[in-house]
Amino acid sequence: MSTTSAYMTVRGIDIDVIHKEIKHLHIGVYPPAGRVRVAAPERLEDDQIRLAVVQRLPWIRRQRKELQDAARQSTREMVTGETHYVWGARKRLRVVARPGRAHFEVEGTRLVLYVAPGSTAEERRTYLERWYRAQLREKLPTLLSEWENRLGVSVPKWTIRRMKTKWGSCNRESHAVWFNVELAKKDPASLEYIVAHELTHYFERGHGEAFTKRMDQHMPDWRKRRDELNGMPLAEERWES
Repeated sequence: MSTTSAYMTVRGIDIDVIHKEIKHLHIGVYPPAGRVRVAAPERLEDDQIRLAVVQRLPWIRRQRKELQDAARQSTREMVTGETHYVWGARKRLRVVARPGRAHFEVEGTRLVLYVAPGSTAEERRTYLERWYRAQLREKLPTLLSEWENRLGVSVPKWTIRRMKTKWGSCNRESHAVWFNVELAKKDPASLEYIVAHELTHYFERGHGEAFTKRMDQHMPDWRKRRDELNGMPLAEERWES
């Protein structure tokens, strides 16, 4: 089955568009960031796809809200036995209470937190986020340098943030780039995809044909990385058009 990929933005929501040899249009909302993907028949034009998305915006927004509500409800207690992800690998948390500075160590399939006795769950969550940020700060300089050289650009400033609906973002005027702290949970290939994606925006504002062509040139497997990063949809609807 042949496929082609494109992007569009509808009412402030970024949409991945995949053209396939199918009869009906499908709209999916993917966790954890609420990425929206449309699988569309090859015959449909962009205006037809945009109209279908606009007509389904209330449904799309409900699904994205469910994702955000679920994220708030699934706050981790940071106790021994919980599962956490580190660079795409599932780790079982072990909490060791002992005096001294709080820190994490990866020991095989375990993520070990050494923390002072009496620490609260909120304090442990704060330690984990700081550790995730440190993991990103360790990997990003090398990746950014590699892609700066590959694309012939310069990244004057980059920041790690917690973002609800995006894996990354960039300012085309200042060339500043932001990365979602959640990327430390994903496979390193996903982090490289986001680096390439955001730096490609230095040249192309939107996600149209020119953007896709640049991504194809510099990262031929970017679609596979994108799909693995976004995972399975929270919900999917078929839309007959």
